Amino acid sequence: MRTSPVLLALSLLLVPSLTLAARTADNRALDLQTISEMESRAQQAEPRNQCFLYTELVHDMTEVAAQQLDAGQSDQAAVTLRKIQHYADLIAVNLANNTRKLKNSELLMARTTQRLNNILHAASPDDRPVIQYTLKRLNRVQTQLLMAVFRQ
Repeated sequence: MRTSPVLLALSLLLVPSLTLAARTADNRALDLQTISEMESRAQQAEPRNQCFLYTELVHDMTEVAAQQLDAGQSDQAAVTLRKIQHYADLIAVNLANNTRKLKNSELLMARTTQRLNNILHAASPDDRPVIQYTLKRLNRVQTQLLMAVFRQ
């Protein structure tokens, strides 16, 4: 029995994409587990280290929110964005603790706000209000981080 070249080409294209989809699902589960571990580590860290750890957490959670929005999971993305808002508030509170890695925190927050801005432009109109509010809060925290860097 002969296989048609079109069928062969289609199967060669389809198999890697199915493998990629399976890998993406595994990575998403791994990301949620990693996020949980990062939350615990940041909460238990010394106050001087918490600002940077919470900034890393906000950065990674932004990627998780982007994945959730891409997958059409708007409700879960909204929950993730509310958690990002909470951790942004904790970053602002921890600025007074003579924090370490302040410049690294500011740079990472700048990348995070840029990423969230890109997500905002690609989001559906229904998802935009919570993203805009989160972006506004992250921009405020980034400004506070930048001011703290210049005070040092």
